[in-house]
Amino acid sequence: MRNLNKVIGLILFVCLIGGCKKEQHIGYGVENTNVYEDKSRKTKKKNDAEYISILYTNLYQTAISPNQLYKTQNVLYSIGDQDVASEMLLSNYFNTGSIQMPSNTLMRQDVEAFVINTYKRFYLRYPSEGEKAFFKQYILKNSAVSVEMVYTAFATSDEYQYY
Repeated sequence: MRNLNKVIGLILFVCLIGGCKKEQHIGYGVENTNVYEDKSRKTKKKNDAEYISILYTNLYQTAISPNQLYKTQNVLYSIGDQDVASEMLLSNYFNTGSIQMPSNTLMRQDVEAFVINTYKRFYLRYPSEGEKAFFKQYILKNSAVSVEMVYTAFATSDEYQYY
C-alpha cells in the first residue's frame, strides 16, 4: 500500500510538472487601429432650437438656459433670411467675449491638434486626412487667420446645419 501511494504520488508529480508550460503568445501580424464612425454623411437638418442650443454649447462649453433659448429663437424668427440671422447670432456670441476658445498663439503652436479638436467640437467627428491637410496648410500659410475666423467658418457651414 505504501508503494502504491508513492507510485501514485510520483505519477501526480510527473503529470503536474509535465503539464505546466509557459503560456505562448501567438501573433498574427494584425495591427491595432482605431476605427471611427463616419459622421460626415448627415441627413437630418437641425431645427432652430437645436441649432441655437448646440451652437451656444459649442462656443461657451455650457448649456443655454431655457429663457435665453426662447428669447434667441424669437429674435431669429423676426429676421426673414435665416442665413443672415445665423450670422448675426454668431457675431453676437463672439462679441460677448466669454466664448471658450483657444488663443491664436495656441492654435499656431499645434495646428494639427487644433484642427482635430475643432472638427470634434463642431462636427462631432474626426477630420479626414485631406481635410486635416487643407486646414493645416491654410492656417500656416495665412497669418491673418484667427481662431474666431475658423470657428465662424465651421459654425456657418452646411455640415453644421445637419446632424
